[in-house]
Amino acid sequence: MTRPSVPARVKVWDMPVRLFHWLLLVLVAFSWWSGEEGNEWMPYHEWSGGAILALVLFRIAWGFVGSDTARFTDFVRSPRHSYAYFRSVLQRQAKAYLGHNPLGGWMIVSLLVVLLVQAVTGLFGNDDNGYEAPLSHWVPHDVSSLITTLHAYNFDLLLGLVGLHIAAVATHQLVRHDDMITAMFTGVKTPVAGATAGRMASNGRALALLAFAAALVYGLLRIGGGPSGV
Repeated sequence: MTRPSVPARVKVWDMPVRLFHWLLLVLVAFSWWSGEEGNEWMPYHEWSGGAILALVLFRIAWGFVGSDTARFTDFVRSPRHSYAYFRSVLQRQAKAYLGHNPLGGWMIVSLLVVLLVQAVTGLFGNDDNGYEAPLSHWVPHDVSSLITTLHAYNFDLLLGLVGLHIAAVATHQLVRHDDMITAMFTGVKTPVAGATAGRMASNGRALALLAFAAALVYGLLRIGGGPSGV
């Protein structure tokens, strides 16, 4: 009796992208919780925000020099192309992509921009109750307060984008049977028609970039006096 053939699996996401994804999830959740707790948790909230900033800076750099599927040139499409894809989704005729589809690509860009704004504004905030972020003394107090307000509203925007991202992943999982969650753990997927596995960049390059981003953020925090109480 002939056994059914098992579809070949191809490498889609490299280890740096997968670690970035899950570490960012944990850090954003912790930052949310620690920010709500306040008081003695604020120094850890600041370090968590610094770690998010380092990860985002790394991911932006990786989008230019990383693996093929991690590069912006692989998934950022023109508005016209993205709109055409959106219409094909509504008509249930959407093309399958090995990596990010055009709408998913713009979601990644949006999340990175909003995360970058969130992390940077967090460096300049205050709560008008004795707490001051590491770089808050670089700007006038009223400007720091305005930035704090932006930090709060930007987080609401971040939550909205995260919700859309989760809904899109759930749709792929349940409707299109595209196992994106497992792929973000294993790095491999069943290939789609006409797609080939891209070139994977070395983990050493990723480690060097992450170390540089971490050193940059650490230096910025230390110049600003470092998180209070740590």
